[in-house]
Amino acid sequence: MINIGDKLPSFEGVNQDGKVIKSSKFKGEKLVIFFYPKANTPGCTAEACSLSDNYAELKNGGYEILGISADSVEKQKKFQDKFLFPYDLIADESRNIIDKFGVWQLKKFMGKEYMGIVRTTFIFDENGICTRIIDKVKTKEHAAQILNQI
Repeated sequence: MINIGDKLPSFEGVNQDGKVIKSSKFKGEKLVIFFYPKANTPGCTAEACSLSDNYAELKNGGYEILGISADSVEKQKKFQDKFLFPYDLIADESRNIIDKFGVWQLKKFMGKEYMGIVRTTFIFDENGICTRIIDKVKTKEHAAQILNQI
């Protein structure tokens, strides 16, 4: 997993509109990357909407936002269209980015174990250095978790 002090890994992924987004696009900018398990599920919707509802405040703090899951471009598009998020959602079906960040891990739910994305947010400064990791995400209050520390 990426640790505090690590540099933003080089990556590229396809957003909800089929456009390639490269990590180099964010050079010189502060960046919030949130990994979520599945588009259009209650927890992921609450998290993404919390960030969307507070987007202006995050932007005023100089932050760009990027959401990433293993969903398809079509699922990301439906999620984007339904909630009109003002930031890109990356479809990482091959898990290239997910694996670089180390968020594909063993999970447990109702006595069953399976592999999946562990909901995690990484915050990078304008030099591309990870300054904070939120691994205990409160979905409905996620923007406040970020804003209270920046």
